[in-house]
Amino acid sequence: MKMLINGEWRDSVSGKVFTVQNPATGDVIEEAPLGGEEDVRSAVEAAGEAFADWSAKSQRDRSKVLFFAAVEVRRRNTDLAALLTAEQGKPIREAVDEINGFANILEYYHALSAGGRGEYQDLKGYGRTLVRRRPLGICGAIIPWNMPAIIMGWKIGPALVAGNTVVLKPARTAPLTCTRLAEILGGAGLPPGVLNVVTGPGETVGREIARNPSIRKVSFTGEVETGKQVARDAAPALKRVTLELGGSDPMIVAGDADIGKAVEGVIRGRYYNCGQVCTAVKRLYVDESIADEFVRRLTARVETIAVGNGMDRGVEMGPLNNRAGLHRVAGLVEAVRERGEGAIVAGGRAPGGEEYDRGLFFLPTLITGVPHDSPLFTEEVFGPVLPVATVSGFDEALALANNSRYGLGASVWTRNADLIARATEELEAGIVWVNQHLKIPPEVPFGGTKESGIGRENGSRALEEYTEDQAVLVRL
Repeated sequence: MKMLINGEWRDSVSGKVFTVQNPATGDVIEEAPLGGEEDVRSAVEAAGEAFADWSAKSQRDRSKVLFFAAVEVRRRNTDLAALLTAEQGKPIREAVDEINGFANILEYYHALSAGGRGEYQDLKGYGRTLVRRRPLGICGAIIPWNMPAIIMGWKIGPALVAGNTVVLKPARTAPLTCTRLAEILGGAGLPPGVLNVVTGPGETVGREIARNPSIRKVSFTGEVETGKQVARDAAPALKRVTLELGGSDPMIVAGDADIGKAVEGVIRGRYYNCGQVCTAVKRLYVDESIADEFVRRLTARVETIAVGNGMDRGVEMGPLNNRAGLHRVAGLVEAVRERGEGAIVAGGRAPGGEEYDRGLFFLPTLITGVPHDSPLFTEEVFGPVLPVATVSGFDEALALANNSRYGLGASVWTRNADLIARATEELEAGIVWVNQHLKIPPEVPFGGTKESGIGRENGSRALEEYTEDQAVLVRL
């Protein structure tokens, strides 16, 4: 694999490479260039040269490239999904859905481009006024490894259709699918230099994207402390930032909830992608009137989840993506055992009772009786471990749900209209689901409150994140 700069596939300036491994087997899939600051600067130069011609095209013409790329992505879905599973670890069914999701995003911004964006007024005493939306220029996109295709789509879709050029850094453990998608966009007619992909570590490639004064906006998805560093690095140039910094999403199950549907909501909401989703269910609050039955049924269901290589038939949950994540999750569970501060009612270990030598597997885990100040409740646990707490009523559930530095997503499960109204008004979260969790269609703005970040991706508002107003006053 090589980097894409100005429409050319290149090695890094250093000539060094790193390996991309399959987290289910430990096998090396491919080598990728170990990019650095000079590679980013070359990409920025190419993006700057391409900006004038790309931004001068009509929004509709720019969007056609996205549409043609979406057609090709759908045609190559099987191969792309297999590549995504190999480098990221998720089951092939989830990978197919994610690749289709990338195509959905491109199609959405193609459709959205049909409507012009701007304002016109005839103001007495001032003349005719027009407010135009202008592209920002060169934008940086820093992509995580957990949902690389979807999050790439969220960032480049509105950026490109609005007339910007992009320098993109994929995650070091999952760069291959992003690079392949960029190749497809080039084949669909995206001019050289409009989208550039630089692979390598965050401390060099990512920081140069954040610092480089020619980049006018940075969109970052990742953990909180890294996001804060991105904001500090971007501040001297007063560049715009969008930060999606993860969360510790609560799920509230009221006493009148449909238990069967709520149990299945937990299964998908927590264990999808091995729990490695920013908006996954990470804290579960169940009303005491149904808690015993709910935990019993949920435990039985968790124990049916098939764990294994994502390419194998019937597998519902693959490995964690990287060894650091596995050690973090295993350490949190071991701390529960050592302190005796909770009961592990399902999972709590790697398959076979010990860590595999090669695959980064950990069984879906359910823990009850954990103190509310435990890291399982206070931190973002990026893996298949879920703490369950019993609450005495809806007031307590809301208070606990909001008692967090995070505020990305939340869900409430109830058939009571009054409780639904209270949840949507009182939950401190960027997105609130009712009797569902996790799904985010392209039309819906996505982002968090508090330390879950700033700015919004997705939806028509994302175009505003990649454009700026220019007011024009005309007197004849």
